[in-house]
Parts: sequence; C-alpha cells; structure tokens
Amino acid sequence: MIGSLRGRLFSKKPSNIIVDVNGVGYEVNVPISLLSTLPNEGEEVFISIHTYVREDGIILFGFANEEERKLFKALISVSGIGPKIALSILSSMSSNDFLNALANEEVSLLVRIPGLGKKTAQRLILELKEKLPKSTQAKDMGFDDALSALINLGYKRTDAEAAMDIAYKSGLRDVESLLRESLKSLNKSK
Repeated sequence: MIGSLRGRLFSKKPSNIIVDVNGVGYEVNVPISLLSTLPNEGEEVFISIHTYVREDGIILFGFANEEERKLFKALISVSGIGPKIALSILSSMSSNDFLNALANEEVSLLVRIPGLGKKTAQRLILELKEKLPKSTQAKDMGFDDALSALINLGYKRTDAEAAMDIAYKSGLRDVESLLRESLKSLNKSK
C-alpha cells in the first residue's frame, strides 16, 4: 500500500492532482481544501496517501497531513459512506469544524454537505462521535464571548452553558444571535 508520496507536482485540477515521482505520475484524488495549500506546478510536494483498493482498480486519495488521512479512513468505515462522500465532507469543512459538528450532534450542519442526507448524518454521529478525537477548539470564539457575557450579567455558569448549547446546536454562531437566543431560554426557565 502507498502511504505517502513525495515528488514534483505535475498538474492540479479541482478533483485531483498528478504527482511525478521519479518519472511515474500518480493520480491522486484530493479534497478541494488541499488545492489552495499546494505549491505551484513543477515544485516539490509531500502528500499523505490512503490507497483504496476495489476490484476494478486502485484509487489514491491524498491529504495535507496524517490527521486528515485518519479522519478519511474513519469516515469510509461508516456504512453508507464511500470515498466520494468522505472526500466531499473533507472538501466542505475543516477537520476541526467536522469534529465540532459530530461532538455537538449538529445534523443540520452536516446535511449541508453535498451527498449527505439526514439519516447518513445521524449514522455518522452515532458511529464516529466516540471513536474520533475531540476537536481542538470546544466551540468557537463567538460561543466563548457570549458565555462570558452571560456570566458577567449574573447568570450561573451551568445555566448559561446549558442555554448557550441549545442556541449553538440550533446553528447560531455570531455573538449577538447566541446571546439573544440564550437570554430567551434563560428568561423562560425563571
């Protein structure tokens, strides 16, 4: 199995790249997000590779780093998720955003990914939530700022976090919307 490639970037297209390694051109399918980080054609490139073997051929998938490759492997281990949808997931959102969506069970965010329906998104959450590492950022800066504002307004941290989680799971991300929705929840519970 091929685990990585180091060579000259021969060409790059929206769906794949060709890496020339000592005169042999390897066609590698890559997430769209990787294309912007690649050097110019003709320069040296290093890509982590997942080799996908089917009865009708061998397909190479390339990633910026080992973490993305592991995430891809975890995705294709889920029933109903093939390499095409897994690549679409990695093209549509960063690994960190995807891990956040899993941890927060944000089905509404996951179904925005082309080729991913509600049932498949729920299956992803169910099967991968505990297997994958937690995101390096718990939520985001907007969440932290809004939570801090609620605590400064005198709400208990546990109550504020519960209200914020509800607002965050509904898809709100900016500080003002998070605060507005959280305050509605907190005022209803009084």
